[in-house]
Amino acid sequence: MADALIDAALAARAHAFAPYSKFQVGAAIEDSDGRIHTGCNVENATYGLTLCAERVAIFKAISEGVRKFRRVAVAADTDVLTPPCGACRQILWEFCGDVDIILVNPRGKTETYRLKELFPKPFDASYL
Repeated sequence: MADALIDAALAARAHAFAPYSKFQVGAAIEDSDGRIHTGCNVENATYGLTLCAERVAIFKAISEGVRKFRRVAVAADTDVLTPPCGACRQILWEFCGDVDIILVNPRGKTETYRLKELFPKPFDASYL
């Protein structure tokens, strides 16, 4: 069964700007209306200014006024599927809550987790 969210994450990966690490990542986020927002990693020579695909996708959607999300797909070309980094998990929690996170590679391998499984004790506004 085809999944437009997974297809979008895989397609976004092709746009990654990763001249230093050569590690291309794509992300796609489905909003509450079923629209898909994509992002890819964008590296910088200073590395610390690099943005991950997940954050690019979230920030693009937020900048267009979207506030509710259903699920996220993350695509990387690895045999052991690559989850979001810690910074991305925090951003995903802040804007998406406990959504499904689908990890995928170009060979069709997928795994699905709830964000809470990957980020069991997130920091959020309840601590402020």
